[in-house]
Amino acid sequence: MPHPPGIATVDLACLPLLASALTAAERAWPVIPLHPRAKRPAGHPERACPGTGRCASGHRTPEQRATTDAALIHATWAMRPYNVGIATGPAALLVIDLDTLKPEEPKGAPDGATSLAALCERTGQTVPATYRVRTARGGEHLYFTAPSGVRLKCSANRLGPHIDTRAWGGYVVAPGSTTPDGAYEVADDAPVAPLPAWLAALLTEQPKPATIPLAPVRDGTRAAQVALERECAVIMAATQGGPDGRNNTLHKSACKVARFVAWGDLPRHVAEQAIQGAGEATGLPPAECRTTIRSAMDWVIAHATPRVAA
Repeated sequence: MPHPPGIATVDLACLPLLASALTAAERAWPVIPLHPRAKRPAGHPERACPGTGRCASGHRTPEQRATTDAALIHATWAMRPYNVGIATGPAALLVIDLDTLKPEEPKGAPDGATSLAALCERTGQTVPATYRVRTARGGEHLYFTAPSGVRLKCSANRLGPHIDTRAWGGYVVAPGSTTPDGAYEVADDAPVAPLPAWLAALLTEQPKPATIPLAPVRDGTRAAQVALERECAVIMAATQGGPDGRNNTLHKSACKVARFVAWGDLPRHVAEQAIQGAGEATGLPPAECRTTIRSAMDWVIAHATPRVAA
């Protein structure tokens, strides 16, 4: 059977990967070539950009080079058995990557699937059936359509240990690709579900205030104000480790500030207002912040050692 005009003859070794790239393109998912049997994008890095061809007006990233053009895909995958990458941002996808444990990690540590199950149990939510891909190392990619009007970015461990997400600025390895660890295979060919609103909320970056407004405190409380400012900075810096890690940091810092409240150096409402703002700046829900702060304040105020004995 003759090939369509402009379509290159494809080596048999490239056919499965060409089919994978074309399947993704048919779904309107732009693809990029990855090095054969690897996960790194093919093509030159920015540091070695020649500034010619498609890069004549500036270096084009793999995301910018991603395409759904069938002729270009045929020409590319006729050259070498490239693995296939899907540019998640241009594809309007949010992919949750559930990683497995690394060999050096302790036995019993939560992998990505366990962390996601714990997150669902903690929030009383469920993850809908959706298109899933089994990764070469035994993990899973859960594909979701990204919400409109929100430009979600990639994240690492934001939802929990060993849970990464791929959106704008990232890509995933498509099924049909292989690495020395194994093959990427479709685990569930269900339709791609919309990203649940509760997950979108957890992944949406909250604007961080430049400063935390602090109301004036009573005379002789310089140490209390310094402690409050320091602990608010500690809380706001705790953007990694998932909700549990950020909540633990919030509780510890609230306890440290609460002793100044117990000693009468700092009005409780001033401390709670500042710590609440810092907690919300990390993406924690307001209600969760209030509960954690109130619990810390109540306990420390009830059990604080008097200043003279401290």
